[in-house]
Amino acid sequence: MQSVAPRAVDLGGLTVRRLLPRSARRMIGPWCFLDLVGPLSFTSAAAMDVPPHPHIGIQTVTWLLEGEMLHKDSLGSEAVARPGVLNLMTSGRGIAHSEETPADHSGRLHAVQLWVALPEAHRDREPVFDEYRDRPAVELPGGRATVILGELAQTHAVGRTFSPMMAAEVTIDAGAEVVLPLSRAFEHGLVPLIGMGTSEGQTLETDSLYYLEPGRDAVAVRAMASGPVRVLLLGGAPFGESILMWWNFVARTTDEITAARDDWQAHRRFGEVERYAGARLEAPPFLARPVPANPMS
Repeated sequence: MQSVAPRAVDLGGLTVRRLLPRSARRMIGPWCFLDLVGPLSFTSAAAMDVPPHPHIGIQTVTWLLEGEMLHKDSLGSEAVARPGVLNLMTSGRGIAHSEETPADHSGRLHAVQLWVALPEAHRDREPVFDEYRDRPAVELPGGRATVILGELAQTHAVGRTFSPMMAAEVTIDAGAEVVLPLSRAFEHGLVPLIGMGTSEGQTLETDSLYYLEPGRDAVAVRAMASGPVRVLLLGGAPFGESILMWWNFVARTTDEITAARDDWQAHRRFGEVERYAGARLEAPPFLARPVPANPMS
């Protein structure tokens, strides 16, 4: 399996580990961005406070293992993400949102934040925010899984999607092995989140990404006897479109990027996150540069 190590990124004083995009792997299906946050312990100070910022051309997926995260957006939505609750925001042509630690919090934060690139037919649609409180569970020999989006082991999680894709959080019991069924049409990624495990004779390092090419029926993951392992499984049909990513925008051309940046700076298109107490983020200067393609398997 191809392995991708994380890169540390500072988000206003909060350090996260970025696994997508990386030079070794730009996308997995439509999944084009993956940050790991925490695990963190804190007291009165907020662990996260990301002021209002814009998005185009994507869906944001927020999935928590521990703690709470408060979402507010320019549609007037306000929702607290917690473990087992999926927050799914479809930016379409443009939306703004903020992400904060709520005042009533547990003092813990461990989260996965992802972006899904919208295909050409849907990337200019109107924005919408969805909250899904019930994600289906699957019992597997040696462990269990929560299906976040799409399908795993013939169990489907309802959600607003626009490309063939899936995501699941899988727990493998200590010393046990779980065989995860895969769609042959999908490429997949495994991300160990907690605990030590192995797959195909390879040690799985926590917070690294392991890429699985299309054509596989299954992958087996074994947990060490010392304790259970929790992994994130992502998958999707290879994305048949070239994308351009800059700041918080996913587009196709530099003209689209510069237009979105100009609109944000001029308070056009994206609306305002009126429930956020504070100033919004200003866009950085735009410097066009070549973006590498996703490596061929």
